[in-house]
Amino acid sequence: MGRHRRISQPTRTTLGARAALAAGALVPTIASVGSAHAAAPPAAICTSDEPELADKLAEDINSALDATSATTAISLHDRTTNTTCTFDADRKFDSASTVKVTVLATLLWDAQKDDRALTQEEQDHATAMITKSDNDATTALWKQLGTDKINGFLQAAGMSNTTLDSEGHWGLTQITANDEEELLQLVTHANPVLSEDSRAYILKLTGEVIPSQRWGTPAGAPSDAQVHVKNGWLERATNGWRVHSLGAFTGGDHDYTVTVLSQDNATMDDGITTIEGIARAVHKNLNAPAPTSSAQP
Repeated sequence: MGRHRRISQPTRTTLGARAALAAGALVPTIASVGSAHAAAPPAAICTSDEPELADKLAEDINSALDATSATTAISLHDRTTNTTCTFDADRKFDSASTVKVTVLATLLWDAQKDDRALTQEEQDHATAMITKSDNDATTALWKQLGTDKINGFLQAAGMSNTTLDSEGHWGLTQITANDEEELLQLVTHANPVLSEDSRAYILKLTGEVIPSQRWGTPAGAPSDAQVHVKNGWLERATNGWRVHSLGAFTGGDHDYTVTVLSQDNATMDDGITTIEGIARAVHKNLNAPAPTSSAQP
């Protein structure tokens, strides 16, 4: 039998904090007999060529969301099963250091146009920026590129909801989970924006992030996957800790990307815990063994 698509939007069981955090978002309503329309709590929505996978992913992601009061956004795509899941994926967050992948992509995109290789200094900055999340290296590349080139890349990449900070602070770039997924798709698959060499370079560096910064979306990843990650973290006076994680998982039978953004975390560790709970649900379901059919008598 052929595969078919199905949308799964299970009912959330925990209201309270998450419903309050949904202010300003479009929330579906449900009608009950003898009562006024009541707002349904927000839920992750999954679609897939494998309906049971969509159902289980949505259920487990929503269970992970029930465990946190942080404001969270999710976007993921698994090409193998044509599965996507989103949750509040167009909400804007301060980028913190996740924008460093955009900086690197812009640098490579700009070099492509001049048909040139990166200089040694650019390579050194790029390596420090991605593998160690070095802020000085990021600032140097940000100033070198300038906002016109960065905005040019955003337009070429289709990242239409990403906006730069008006005062030039790269860590305050406004990003969305869906736009970050657009970027990860460009990095992991052939496209007219980033060349094969550029994509390979980004994957190489995000695969060499130092151990102390490999938390977040890699939690629970299968041991045979090639893990590529870039995280961001920032505390501000309002909305507490921003803690984000971008992950791409390749090699073998793995071909999926996951973005989780969060704010209103009391501590950085709280944000990491939230992201890793979601990540484990994703990895568990996308890598579950295929059911074996029992022999007929």
